[in-house]
Amino acid sequence: MMLVRTYVSPSIIDGLGVYADEFIPAGTLIWKLNPKFMATFSLRDMEAFPPHIREYVEKYGFPAHENKDLYYMELDNGRFMNHSETPNTDFTRPDSGYALCDIQAGEELTSNYHEFDRTFAGSFPHHGLQPQNGHAPQNGPWVRHN
Repeated sequence: MMLVRTYVSPSIIDGLGVYADEFIPAGTLIWKLNPKFMATFSLRDMEAFPPHIREYVEKYGFPAHENKDLYYMELDNGRFMNHSETPNTDFTRPDSGYALCDIQAGEELTSNYHEFDRTFAGSFPHHGLQPQNGHAPQNGPWVRHN
């Protein structure tokens, strides 16, 4: 569950992104695992879904850290957080996320999916390009492959 005010808007990284709606100081707890704000799906559920629903959950959800047979999908803006190799948040703990630096109002929140999704196999199609100040290069989105 997002613990700071955010909004969803188009992202230069990929599709939609989640943005700070207020200044967030470095070290702020910005997200906490809360089952009331998560949809939980078993692998059996996922297999029973029509392909377009399964793809939606795979895109906006993530594998449960404590149980490889479960998949979570956030019910708030957190599901729109995009991947970055140089994120401005820290999700190395499975139950919480923190701001790594001061995040200005209007700045996109990013996370490194590798910190919480053991199945993430993202790629950067324009080799050699790195994000600038936590933002994606203007000439190429980062792509999440499931």
